[in-house]
Amino acid sequence: MVKAVSSHIVRDEPLIFERSSPGKRAWQLPELDVPAVDPEEALGAENVRAEIPGFPEVSEVEAIRHFTRLSTWNYGIDLGLYPLGSCTMKYNPRINELVARLEGLAWPHPYQPESLAQGALEIMARLEAALAEITGMDAVTLQPAAGAHGELTGVLLIRAYLESQGNPRKKVLIPDSAHGTNPATAAIAGYGVENVRSNQRGMIDLEGLARAVTEDVAALMVTNPNTLGVFEENITQAVEILHAKGALVYMDGANMNALVGIARPGDFGADVMHLNLHKTFSTPHGGGGPGSGPVAVKQRLEPFLPAPRLKRASGAWSLDYDRPWSIGRVRAFYGNFGVLVRALAYILAHGGDGLRNATVDAVLNAVYLRKALEPYYDLPYPDPNMHEVVFSDERQARRGVRTGDIAKRLIDYGFHPYTVSFPLIVHGALMIEPTETEGKRELDAFIEAMIAIAREVEEDTQTVLQAPHSTRTSRVDEVTAARRPVLRWKPECDGKSCS
Repeated sequence: MVKAVSSHIVRDEPLIFERSSPGKRAWQLPELDVPAVDPEEALGAENVRAEIPGFPEVSEVEAIRHFTRLSTWNYGIDLGLYPLGSCTMKYNPRINELVARLEGLAWPHPYQPESLAQGALEIMARLEAALAEITGMDAVTLQPAAGAHGELTGVLLIRAYLESQGNPRKKVLIPDSAHGTNPATAAIAGYGVENVRSNQRGMIDLEGLARAVTEDVAALMVTNPNTLGVFEENITQAVEILHAKGALVYMDGANMNALVGIARPGDFGADVMHLNLHKTFSTPHGGGGPGSGPVAVKQRLEPFLPAPRLKRASGAWSLDYDRPWSIGRVRAFYGNFGVLVRALAYILAHGGDGLRNATVDAVLNAVYLRKALEPYYDLPYPDPNMHEVVFSDERQARRGVRTGDIAKRLIDYGFHPYTVSFPLIVHGALMIEPTETEGKRELDAFIEAMIAIAREVEEDTQTVLQAPHSTRTSRVDEVTAARRPVLRWKPECDGKSCS
């Protein structure tokens, strides 16, 4: 039975600065075994300081306990379900981490001669080939460092291609069910953005799309499955509408973990797409990276891919910089190599059948959650969902409880909250993605918690409105925190009123 957590292990852990006492130290260095050197003489007096102002002085045990206690407040994928919809926060097999840390793969320098980097280049080539096969595309670049970076690369490729045809055009069409980064990407690439409204089923309105596609339209940026977790069943017709007017189709591949082994975007007409290796193919996700957002294209866009490109001649790999039509580099060197290693390890370990099974499990888990929670939460778009499901807070809002309140109460039950208030197409959205890595026991515990909260809304509304109750810090002023963030500790600050 799932119960709300009553308290934390430590509620009032002070800042490391507040633990400081003059003279304490957490380290002890051995005696010098080389002649002593005067630092000021070696480095210059202006580059030497006797101490770091305000640096905390603590003992070893205080340092260890402080950071260990802080770690107990952190929620991670190794602890439990991370149901962030559209983010695909799934467990990453440790074998992939081990492979990426092999000495021969962890330490190559990006400037070392190509003759000494044949193994690394082979790994990248194999990954490009695997991703091309999975997506049904003709060529892949591994340079982009994350999903949104891949989006920008893809739209720049479209722009370069259209310029080569004599007209880059003026605007990009984006459905209201697309990912939020899509409009920003189009704008950064120099395009105007025009919204395409979804129909009552949460899919692209083909009639509205046909009216919107003019000679000024460069591309349609479509997320499929879209952010409602619904597959765009008319995607081939949408592609035909764009192609008939000389425009291209960009597919946001952030939800590719719902398609791998089942459907290939290249087969239903996409011209270019990006993949999130840190979502679909087992690399670290969150914490600022590193990420990877490879871009896959059809043949007509291949000449414009970022330079350099992998090239094989006389049995050896090299990097080809002779790319006159290339949009140029989009990333230093050739992407985040350690992430690429992890992704290839994941793909090879699963094989074709295993990748397909992972997709089937992701969809099964999301459908299982939907069926269990549908009696308790409003489902604005009832069409079959795939890897994620989007509820709304409409029922709970009648008692003054919104999606953010439910999410905060979920923390008391030991779960990370779902994605709150997104996608914008659903007012008060609760966006949940269980991923394929969760077993039935974990899903049932999450379901029990969500049902318990739904009942609390009816029977004890204030408990939900005042949540979370078990965290060191309860409700915070989120508006002030966003507008006036505290980014630096000050010695004169009491830890509560700094600004």
